[in-house]
Amino acid sequence: MSLSRLCATPIAALLLVLLPTSAALAQGGPSLVVTERVETRTLAETRPVFGEVVARRDSAIAARVAGIVDEVGVLVGDLVEPGDMLAVLDRQLIGIELEQAEAGLAEAEAGIEVAQARVVRTQDVFTRTDSLRGSAAFSEGRLEDTRGAFSEARGQLAEAQARLLNAQAALERARYNFERAEITAPFRGVVLSVETDPGQFISVGNPVVRLLDVTTLEIEANVPAQYIAGLSPDLSLSGETEDGTPLDLTVRAILPTEFASTRTRPVRFVADLQSLTRRVAVGQSITVSVPTDAPRDALSVPKDALTQSASGWSVFVDEEGVATPRTVQVGVAMGDRFEVLGGLNEGDFVVVRGNERLFPGQPIQAANADTAQSGSPSDTPSEN
Repeated sequence: MSLSRLCATPIAALLLVLLPTSAALAQGGPSLVVTERVETRTLAETRPVFGEVVARRDSAIAARVAGIVDEVGVLVGDLVEPGDMLAVLDRQLIGIELEQAEAGLAEAEAGIEVAQARVVRTQDVFTRTDSLRGSAAFSEGRLEDTRGAFSEARGQLAEAQARLLNAQAALERARYNFERAEITAPFRGVVLSVETDPGQFISVGNPVVRLLDVTTLEIEANVPAQYIAGLSPDLSLSGETEDGTPLDLTVRAILPTEFASTRTRPVRFVADLQSLTRRVAVGQSITVSVPTDAPRDALSVPKDALTQSASGWSVFVDEEGVATPRTVQVGVAMGDRFEVLGGLNEGDFVVVRGNERLFPGQPIQAANADTAQSGSPSDTPSEN
């Protein structure tokens, strides 16, 4: 293993500090190594499936009113927050229509007052005329005239009330148009394209900008249909980016569709993509490790402990400070470990760093992998 490769991991970097000097080797001192425990884990055989980063919301933000574009406030690539201005339509004509609607409402309210006064007046006349019934001053014709006037006044009041409702609706519409003349961002996102320019007329529904929601990125992978039974919402899986960065995934949804040509079904996964050091982009490839069977308990050994020769796989076991070789029968690869079919027992400590320099029976001084990663000085073996 090259020096540059050894320095690529925290454990390897620590091991370089702990490695004995040539003088120590010459004196027969123990070789400093890092070990890890052979243990039973719940494992499942997996198959890599390629997915890609997608956005839950990729929206063409449309105009809600028609008009001439007066101002465009964003450029491609801008990050906008909810409520930020994207574009503004010419409000002069819309403002005039709002003033007309306000005047129409005032006129309708005045008409209500006039109609109500007419109803009260004609009702009084009708009541007085009807009270003369049986006297010499009573006239049946006059009573009918006052009854008709009263009915007409009530009809006019109903018409005035209808005009008032129309005026209120017209005012609400005018206010809506005036407020929506400024087109704002409905969610946090990045502007992918600007679809209009100042001076351009746009109709209701015309796109203004295309906005990508960067807060709801997730992963979609087309999983072979035969593996779908092993997936369920909230199931935790592992994955990695193109550069090998590990990623913890959770199944969010299994979509009820299947592509007949590939016999695959789309599955959505969520992950903490914002924690990646490399900026994430929609369409970026992600490899998902999909289980091919039900999880089971199996004895497992770290991959780094295994070395291969003509006789098969072998490991060095720490037996009371002595490097003892063991031939191992391994099963399926599961993440960073292999299933153990024979040759090792639970609780054995195998060398995972420094094993390439060992020979059978060599004295060793071991640091556990967990303490080596944490860098705890109390648990790190010292060089004598």
